[in-house]
Amino acid sequence: MKKKLYAKFILGYVVYGIIAFFVLYTVAQALITHQSRKNEAQALYRESNLIASDYAVNYFNSEITLENVQSQMGAVSKYLSAEIWIIDTHGNLLLNSEDSSVAAQAKEGKYLQVEEFDVSDFGNAIYQTGDFYGHFDKDVLSVFSPITINYKVSGYVMIHKPLEEIDHTANGYININFFTVLIILITALIMVLLLAYVVYRPVLKISKAAQRYAKGEFDQRIEVHSQDEIGYLANTMNYMAEELNTLEEDQRKFVSNVSHDFRSPLTSIKGYIEAMLDGTIPVEMQEKYLNIILFETERLNKLTQNILDLNQFGHRGMRLDVADFDINRMVRNTILTFEGTCGKKGLTFDLLLTGKELFVTGDMIKIQQVLYNLIDNATKFSHANTAIKIETNIRNEKVIISVKDSGIGIPADSIKKIWERFYKTDLSRGKDKKGTGLGLAIVKEIIQAHEEHINVVSTEGVGTEFMFTLPLSNKEE
Repeated sequence: MKKKLYAKFILGYVVYGIIAFFVLYTVAQALITHQSRKNEAQALYRESNLIASDYAVNYFNSEITLENVQSQMGAVSKYLSAEIWIIDTHGNLLLNSEDSSVAAQAKEGKYLQVEEFDVSDFGNAIYQTGDFYGHFDKDVLSVFSPITINYKVSGYVMIHKPLEEIDHTANGYININFFTVLIILITALIMVLLLAYVVYRPVLKISKAAQRYAKGEFDQRIEVHSQDEIGYLANTMNYMAEELNTLEEDQRKFVSNVSHDFRSPLTSIKGYIEAMLDGTIPVEMQEKYLNIILFETERLNKLTQNILDLNQFGHRGMRLDVADFDINRMVRNTILTFEGTCGKKGLTFDLLLTGKELFVTGDMIKIQQVLYNLIDNATKFSHANTAIKIETNIRNEKVIISVKDSGIGIPADSIKKIWERFYKTDLSRGKDKKGTGLGLAIVKEIIQAHEEHINVVSTEGVGTEFMFTLPLSNKEE
């Protein structure tokens, strides 16, 4: 079996790692760099406003000299790690914090012209990036603030800071994110390994078990004991294996029992016919053995019909023709069919029926089959000259029908097995050779199809009592 699920885990982890690094070095880097430049521009813009409203205004008002402004701007420039310019409205450079000669030349009227300078190039932004009209060898971030005197712009304060320094700070944040992503990937790897241990291994065990079950090997069980959906699935699979194993065993028993129950009468029929053909049985005695053959044939017919009934019952449930009927009347009519058998054994019926009429709801034909099978068993296994007690009672809107004999009883270790198909206790095999072992299986199927219950109480050597329930009819209520 290919380990596709494990490969999917690993592939998912690799894809996750690639996506994480891609996001880090593209989207995250761009966002962090942009945000760092924006934050630095805002800080420089505040400084340029302070310079424009203080030192620059004082200079244009002739309150301080250009040399004093140059001295102050040198200190501020070192603090900001940036280059500070003062430009008049004509684009003449009056001061450069990094070059004192500019101020000296401006004092003599010799100005360094900032060509192509146009403050409108900034648009609505407070900063721009680039080489500032070719004045810098490297890209810088430039901000400006107007110098306003009496509501008139007299010049501009420009601050230029190399982008390399700003981006270096941004790269520090990116490195932090890199280590964060690395930790996340390591955590994800641990989760993948843990997932492989907690989920993949149990799933692999379940998959292998399913393959064994498909081959008909139901003996091994899945060793998964987790209290989650996978554990529930494993327990369900184990239960299924037990049921399938039981079903397979039941099928073997079914075939064995059917073969046994068909072989005996067929062997008898064959033996008697061969004896009549070769003259072993004289003509004057053939009628006796033909009657035996007829009896065995009827027995085979009954066995076949019972098997067909059970097969029909188990196929998509049992179809019931539900109606109201008098269960007391059914009991009286059913016992009439046993007059001959009861007369030979000296058996009598003791009827304790509730009311003259007692209506129940159910399939009348199938319930009559239940009664017949239970009474038939009672007559077979009752001791001679005893009574069979049949009783009907009402309890909690249910009618309880009881059939009790004073017979050989059922051994305690066989009570749970009597509902199985073809099951016969050793006592019943010795007492009655005519039974098929299907009667009680049919009885249980019929009662369960009515969604009712049937129970048995038996003491070996004392007798057996079968009790089943039916719903009380609305007519009776």
